[in-house]
Amino acid sequence: MNNQRGCTVVLGGEAGQGVQYIESVLVRVAKESGFHVFADKEYMSRIRGGINTTVIRIHSERLQAHVEGIDVLVVLNRGVVSRLGGRVGTGTLIIGEESSLDGGEGVAVPFAAIALEIGRKIYANSVALGTVCGLLGIDRDRMADQVGRQLSGKDDEVVRANLLAATRGYDLGVDLRRDKGIDFGLKPAADVAEHLLLSGTEALALGALAGGCNAVFAYPMTPGTGVFTQLAQFSREVDLVVEQVEDEIGVINMALGAWYAGGRALVTTSGGGFALMTEGVSLAGMIETPVVIHLGQRPGPATGLPTRTEQGDLNLALYAGHGEFPRIILAPGTIEQCFSFARKAFNLADAFQVPVFLLTDQYLVDSIATIPDFGGNPVEIDQRVVETGEGYRRYRLTADGISPRGIPGYGSGSVCVDSDEHDEWGRITEDLDGVRVPMADKRLRKLDGLRREVLDPELTGDPDYSTLIVGWGSTCGVIREALAALAVPGLAFLFCPQVWPLPETVAGHLARARRIIAVENNQAGQFADLLQRETGAWIATRILKYNGMPFAVEELVARIGGEL
Repeated sequence: MNNQRGCTVVLGGEAGQGVQYIESVLVRVAKESGFHVFADKEYMSRIRGGINTTVIRIHSERLQAHVEGIDVLVVLNRGVVSRLGGRVGTGTLIIGEESSLDGGEGVAVPFAAIALEIGRKIYANSVALGTVCGLLGIDRDRMADQVGRQLSGKDDEVVRANLLAATRGYDLGVDLRRDKGIDFGLKPAADVAEHLLLSGTEALALGALAGGCNAVFAYPMTPGTGVFTQLAQFSREVDLVVEQVEDEIGVINMALGAWYAGGRALVTTSGGGFALMTEGVSLAGMIETPVVIHLGQRPGPATGLPTRTEQGDLNLALYAGHGEFPRIILAPGTIEQCFSFARKAFNLADAFQVPVFLLTDQYLVDSIATIPDFGGNPVEIDQRVVETGEGYRRYRLTADGISPRGIPGYGSGSVCVDSDEHDEWGRITEDLDGVRVPMADKRLRKLDGLRREVLDPELTGDPDYSTLIVGWGSTCGVIREALAALAVPGLAFLFCPQVWPLPETVAGHLARARRIIAVENNQAGQFADLLQRETGAWIATRILKYNGMPFAVEELVARIGGEL
């Protein structure tokens, strides 16, 4: 088996069988060995049972995209092979217990028997881990070191037994590689060991802290919960208020209260939870209090597919809240952008006194990748709070629509806010034309500044394109890799990291194309509709997917190629 593009390993088994443990160790030891890693996962909505899979791409080059092809399939339970269906090809090496191979072809490896020899059946996942490491030619000592780190805090006997199990499995993997003549053509890169290995969840949490976040409020809801629990872990080391609230209505109102008092708060949720927050978002618009909202998308309506992925909540974020008021929607497409956009979101919210949305999805937040260390970048927290004085007017009419934001106790002025329409001092008004209209106009004037303070779209491919693919959010990596695989002249990809307000340059890019193809993980093409409405460009061709799974590179190559 020769493969010069790297190796794609898929782990499959029931919840509770240790798939996550194998993934965690394998991606880290591969990175430490000098290989780029990208991993994404699919899991069922249950604590035990079902079938969960994790795709791990180990490569000599840096990639961030889901693929369908499988080089090595590690089967921990019956039903995995049949569930993966056509993704298992003639070139796929399947390893697992004989009883788990569903009667098909594969290499029977006695994970459980070896584990029982060592002491307990639970060690079978370490045997499987070692087998994969030996098969890939990963250094044995690095593997042992990572197993020890992963199990630090466990009983010494548990650590010893798992190390022995992994070593036994490693020897099996080495024998298998030799007997099958396997060579994946992996070449380590010198600098990869110094890279970071982060999930989208971790990057969002770190970015929030870098942006000055000092409070996080949430009610648990997949996939937004991961950001909440990650920040809760960080709260042991940084000054951060963490509160699990009784419901999402309380979540958004606590966050607004924190910003009103001078804090920088984040809320993290998913579509169903955010639906309860819409009145609070409207309140933020009226009282012009900043707030940062992470909305991790999953398929709806209602509970939908709670552990799968979709880009179905763009319209929800764009139109949430009654009345008219400005907002910003950022949709990171890579794990680096999860960090940088989260950091930027707090400064934007503070500067313009508006809600800022971070729109992700299950696929992106649960993905893991090697990325260059961004620790050297300067962290600038742009705090716009002013010290109040006599005659302070919280909602003073200004040319740019941004009034000076004071907080209670910082200065001698009174900081009055009200959810009713109000005058410049924050007092309720019934003056319709004299106060209501000027105040509403003031709020919307912020859009002019927002359109100048934008994240520009990113163009890749042929600069003299005739066909333009447009995408947003987590489709970024897979479209870029599909574009590179197609290598078609006249084809380019426009990635839009800021979906609202749309940068003015977007219209110019669209106008140059003779044909536009939208790629979205939703049923209707919500971003394509937005582009048509805002720019007048006609987007008739839409490649859409809404079965709860992300696009795969091979799938997009076929579908885009078919359209061309």
